[in-house]
Formats: sequence, structure tokens, C-alpha cells
Amino acid sequence: MSLGCLKVLEKSLILFPPKTMATLDTKVQLLQALVWPVATYRCKSWTVKRADEHRLEAFEMTALRQILRVLWTAKKTNSWVLERAGVHRGLLANVKSRNLKYFGHTVHVEDKSLEKSVIQGTLPGSRTRERPKTAWIDNVTLWTGLKLEDAIRNVDNRSEWIHSAAYHQIEDG
Repeated sequence: MSLGCLKVLEKSLILFPPKTMATLDTKVQLLQALVWPVATYRCKSWTVKRADEHRLEAFEMTALRQILRVLWTAKKTNSWVLERAGVHRGLLANVKSRNLKYFGHTVHVEDKSLEKSVIQGTLPGSRTRERPKTAWIDNVTLWTGLKLEDAIRNVDNRSEWIHSAAYHQIEDG
């Protein structure tokens, strides 16, 4: 995920219809249908760090403020903006939910899959002598609150795993 992509999307929001051409609900629906998919493209493979979480939340609020035409100097709180737009925060929760569903998918792939080996970290070799970087699998263990082995065991019950990933989206949003 690049910060530049989010900046380009923020600038493209200026092209939204003026106040007289569309209602607020229509603008929010356009935002969710046209901008969010572009912003979250290939998000299931992202390693989401805290800074990325903050950027996504800031991007979501910036987009809503632009739709509402509320300047940052107006000193309106994020909760006021969300209430005025009639939505809940959902962009980051959507990214987390997609990551968890993708994890469930990769665990069910056949055993000799390269994708499964990479995600589970079972490739031969060693890392460099530095502080370990945040891995994609670290997000799964952080968001579920489970150890990797327990998360893999929980994926065996597909319907429950999909439900918990969707519930995670509702819980965060």
C-alpha cells in the first residue's frame, strides 16, 4: 500500500458531483462503490502496520470530510463527521476481514503449495540479524488473539472461521 495512491485518490474526490447534483447518501454510496475498492486493491496480501492503519483511517475521514465539504479548520470531530455522513468506520475493518478470509483460504490449499509455505513461514533458510520485520502472519495472530497453531486449527471449521472474520469486520467497524 502506498501513501501516494491514497493522496491521488483524495485529489480525485474533488471531482465528485457538486452539492446541488447529488444527495449526501448518493455521494457516500459513490465513495464506497468507486473509491474504497481502488484504495483497498489487493489488500488481502498487505502487511498492515500501525502507521498503515492510521493512514487508512485518516484517508477514510478525509474522504468523508471532502464529501461533506467540511474543512479541517472547522474543528469538527471525527465522530461528528461520521454521524453527519450516517456511516461507521469500515475501511480498516474491511481490510482486516479480507486478510483473515485469505488466511483461511491459504490454510485449506494443498500441502505442497508455495503460497502456503510462504504464509506459514516454513521455507528453509534464516533471516538476517536484525530486528524482525512485521510479517503478514503477525497480523492474523494479532487480530484473532490466537497463536498460529490455534488459528490454523480454527480454520478447519470453515463456516465458523468465515463467520468470525465477518464478525471481526463488524466488531472493528
